[in-house]
Amino acid sequence: MSRSEWALWPGSPYPLGATWDGEGVNFALFSEHAERVELCLFDPRGRREISRVELKWQTDQVFHAYLPEARPGLLYGYRVHGPYEPERGHRFNPHKLLLDPYARHVVGQVRWSDALFGYRIGAPKADLQMDRRDSAAGMPRCQVIDTAFTWGEDRHPRTPWHDTVIYELHVKGFTALNERVPPSLRGTYAGLATTPVLSYLQRLGVTAVELMPVHAFIDDRHLVRQGLRNYWGYNSIGYFAPDMRYSATGHVDEFKTMVKALHSAGIEVILDVVYNHTAEGNQLGPTLCFRGIDNSAYYRLVQDDRRHYMDYTGCGNTLNMRHPRVLQLIMDSLRYWVQEMHVDGFRFDLASALARELHAVDRLGAFFDIIHQDPVLSQVKLIAEPWDLGEGGYQVGNFPVGWTEWNGRYRDAARAYWRGDEAMLGEMAYRLTGSSDLYESSGRRPYASINFVTCHDGFTLHDLVSYNDKRNEANGEGNRDGEDHNLSWNCGEEGPTDNGHIQALRARQKRNLMATLFLSQGIPMLAAGDERGRTQNGNNNAYCQDNELSWLDWSLDEERKRLISFVRLLVRLRRKHPALRRRQFFRGHHHLNGGRIKDLIWLRPDGEEMSEVDWHQPFGRVLGMFVAGDAFEEHDERGRRIRDSDLILLFNAHHAAIDFRLPAEPGRTRWGVLIDTHYEDGERPDRRNFHSHEYYPLQGRSVALLINTSRPVPTARESDGLI
Repeated sequence: MSRSEWALWPGSPYPLGATWDGEGVNFALFSEHAERVELCLFDPRGRREISRVELKWQTDQVFHAYLPEARPGLLYGYRVHGPYEPERGHRFNPHKLLLDPYARHVVGQVRWSDALFGYRIGAPKADLQMDRRDSAAGMPRCQVIDTAFTWGEDRHPRTPWHDTVIYELHVKGFTALNERVPPSLRGTYAGLATTPVLSYLQRLGVTAVELMPVHAFIDDRHLVRQGLRNYWGYNSIGYFAPDMRYSATGHVDEFKTMVKALHSAGIEVILDVVYNHTAEGNQLGPTLCFRGIDNSAYYRLVQDDRRHYMDYTGCGNTLNMRHPRVLQLIMDSLRYWVQEMHVDGFRFDLASALARELHAVDRLGAFFDIIHQDPVLSQVKLIAEPWDLGEGGYQVGNFPVGWTEWNGRYRDAARAYWRGDEAMLGEMAYRLTGSSDLYESSGRRPYASINFVTCHDGFTLHDLVSYNDKRNEANGEGNRDGEDHNLSWNCGEEGPTDNGHIQALRARQKRNLMATLFLSQGIPMLAAGDERGRTQNGNNNAYCQDNELSWLDWSLDEERKRLISFVRLLVRLRRKHPALRRRQFFRGHHHLNGGRIKDLIWLRPDGEEMSEVDWHQPFGRVLGMFVAGDAFEEHDERGRRIRDSDLILLFNAHHAAIDFRLPAEPGRTRWGVLIDTHYEDGERPDRRNFHSHEYYPLQGRSVALLINTSRPVPTARESDGLI
């Protein structure tokens, strides 16, 4: 190794990371317990370590130095010296090359070998004995970058929450098979920025894409040995660096260009972020970054046995949110992605783990306090996955004002209701109206509920109506992995079928679930590909399947075209009718022109208002909602009172048809049919108008949406093409 001399100045302890200022690079690394820190510099190809520079200066537990000769493009890593005493929580090992926690660019992937582990694999009480092999050959490199970028007129779309429609997608899987995207761009950030993709998203009507993890992550060793990958990416190791496996150019600017293009199309970018744990796992995991820099500061350790880790995540470790420098790391990362990368919000994986200051989940923990007072982060979209795997971790409904939540109770209720489970009417009523039982008492609004039927984790929509049991054998775990409680129904036959009756029923069930999602109060989230019948062949845990099983199939047949068209219709109807996306919860009544009207009436099939007894009938599977279009206590951005047409929503999860009497209204009210999921395209081909007191023939397992046409309203149906 050449030890060429580098000019070295004291530099500054802030900002952390490697910062190019136009003349040189400042390096700063926090470690509370380290004794010495070496900066390792590599040749331009990253193959040879050309120099080690000790960060001689230390301020407030930050080691720092300034290299006036350093330039963007320089590859580097760290070696940190200190005690190797696992029983005291210290796992320093200078033989292991470490990533900078603040690295803006990580070059290369982990190449697995025993040298990546800080302890002697195979030895008795292995992790208590230091391994002295050099790990540099198998480690990625950090790279200094110039963060300058020409954003031009780029602006955050700032779509109001109540107008938001979220589309959850995987950067690679979304375009990997799209033949309208140039081959060199498929599966990349640049691929998402191409015209065919942007046009598809715009025509679908989504307002935000929620990208599955793009922070630099690693593939687990046991998966690589099986020829698999950590496809989902919930295995972060770099919280500032976009993962380059999704880059066509290998440059960070490609991510920024993607964001700029999506913004130009009016689409927000939300990142799924994993701050609850890292890829280093438990005490038997590799030493890649945080463990070797300061294990006891970065991780939650068992209080009486600091050799082991508190694991609230099921992934071996939990980041130590009680430490101010860990909080700083996360806040600096979040602000970086908003200010430098221009993203519009975040979905926090296993967010309950972030709230654990001691052991219990604390909804007023320091993390939430800091977010709320931050002038940048308090203004972006914040979404919690409101659970972790620890005791008391299921916290749906318990996050603070300013946060929205993935509503797992909505998912379960919608699935159970359309499966035909008994005694679901009361639960469904709450979910259809924005889950006031979960959010109203804490001062939140209907849009606190992120409604979803499916997501990346679990069955796709098509598989939800095609399989009773998971089919995860391809994951190599004997079908033991993945959720067993799926609330799915195969409609009479497991998996693929040639039975036309079952195929038609499955198609209708998909329309039912999509109609329920988009006609509910709250924020709909659509999993990418569900609008076109994507299947994973019954695999409900495809986290390791980086192949066509997980990638989006862009081919179309008539059934898929009809489903896409139906979902687009639902999105347009939602956008057109503010009664479907209220900003306030239903009150039960509303004062209008000196009178008092009800803003919501629950209807029985005979057209009368439901009684308390009706709600508790175990056999009840039919539900009607009358939504008064005039009963708003809301105003638009110009101060005008919001109004809409009256709407009736009818739900029938029973297998048999039922005649549903339309409620009495003053005069002879005409009701137009906007949606009926019994029909293949979701619209009635025969009769489109009914009157008060008439019976609507609500078919078995179907949803209908009717509108008061006594006042003319524009149609929501538009003709548009398909990608």
